[in-house]
Amino acid sequence: MRYAPPGLCVNDFALLRDEDGTYAVLHLQGPWTAEFDHLRMETSFGRATSADLVHWQPQGTVFGTGLPGRFDQQAVWTMHPFRYGAGMAMFYTGVSGLTPGGWPVQSVGLAYSDRTDGTAWRRHGTGPVVEAAPRWYRTGESMGWRDPFVVRDDASDGWVMVVCASDASLPVESGGCVALATSDDLEHWTVHPPLISPGDVDELECPVLERLDDGSWLLLGSIGATRGFEAWTAPRLRGPWTRRGPLGPTGAYAPRVIAAPDGSRVVLHTTPRRVGLSDTGDRCRGMLAQPKSLVVDGDSAPRLEWWNGLNAWLGEETDRPVLHAVGDIGVTGPVEITLRTADPDSDRPALAVGCDGKNLWVTGPDGTRLGETVLTDPAATLRILTVGEYVEVYADGVFALTTLCYSGHPARWTATTEGRARTIPVRPVRLPDPHRDDASAVWPGPSPR
Repeated sequence: MRYAPPGLCVNDFALLRDEDGTYAVLHLQGPWTAEFDHLRMETSFGRATSADLVHWQPQGTVFGTGLPGRFDQQAVWTMHPFRYGAGMAMFYTGVSGLTPGGWPVQSVGLAYSDRTDGTAWRRHGTGPVVEAAPRWYRTGESMGWRDPFVVRDDASDGWVMVVCASDASLPVESGGCVALATSDDLEHWTVHPPLISPGDVDELECPVLERLDDGSWLLLGSIGATRGFEAWTAPRLRGPWTRRGPLGPTGAYAPRVIAAPDGSRVVLHTTPRRVGLSDTGDRCRGMLAQPKSLVVDGDSAPRLEWWNGLNAWLGEETDRPVLHAVGDIGVTGPVEITLRTADPDSDRPALAVGCDGKNLWVTGPDGTRLGETVLTDPAATLRILTVGEYVEVYADGVFALTTLCYSGHPARWTATTEGRARTIPVRPVRLPDPHRDDASAVWPGPSPR
């Protein structure tokens, strides 16, 4: 239901699907640490495979830093592999070192493979293929030139690349943009002014372009300040682009789009954890979350919904306490749903979901707000998912809120409305690897007293 390689944390990733239907994920990986060090942690890409986008099997490391003196000698960051000819091409971020002020120097490189499974990469040359142009983009201190994503151009026979960058015409704190470059052959690129520069974003990371069925385009971008991601749509790649607002709530980051086994479009994303697996720990790199259905209906804003492919991992309904579970609740008035209690023999909530119609929130121990959102329309139903410390809430089927809570003991789910309490039946979640016991295993609940 969530994935990280044994003993490691996952950050940005890319998804592939081979001709036999096997999925592969390539992902940044690094060890657990209280202090994040981007030059020493994210120095390789891990790989895992799956038949269903839920149960991932680790397959080891497939790519690492370049030789000393090269543009990618210190770190390799977010990648985008895709089918090219009989094999694959992969653009990726290389970090050569730090500026005098301690900022990572970033550029984009290229690698090829004769295979289609995400392995056997060989670099193209010894230098980057595209770098930030100072005419439009910040270079040196506070620069950005990472997270490349490449698609076929819809206005020529060539290629279009989008890159996370910093608009040189704006202050650093509001200059996050999506840079644009074009190429006829993947190896020689021309940099252009930003494709999107909102003017109110610090970082617009991990841009993703998806061609929709009607020929229009969807762009997803992760917002550094909110730690969520937003959507833009356009009739053509060159725009005009319309901002459609948040698609993934705070805590969902670095999305990727792929066709599920049933042919529908789904989005996978990362989710953080906390250092020491504690409510007081700092947020840190985490895990790959389960898929959500991507729904794009006409002029309506794109949305993420529950993906029915997860239902095969759910057990029969029960009213007994379960740590990993899914439950559905009808909302007829202000309601609080207790998911975990402070003690096994107590009814004092340690984890609860509340909704008064348009306001949706999650509270932890002592009623501390862990997350909240204002819904576009009053919700009639809620679906809640808990997997270890991870909590998701869907309002009328739409992914609306996610958070983390390491406190409390499993309890019967109890919904309280106007002083009246009722038990909510849940469906237990079957974990793909329930017996894992390493730093990346799903949190098993509080330690026995």
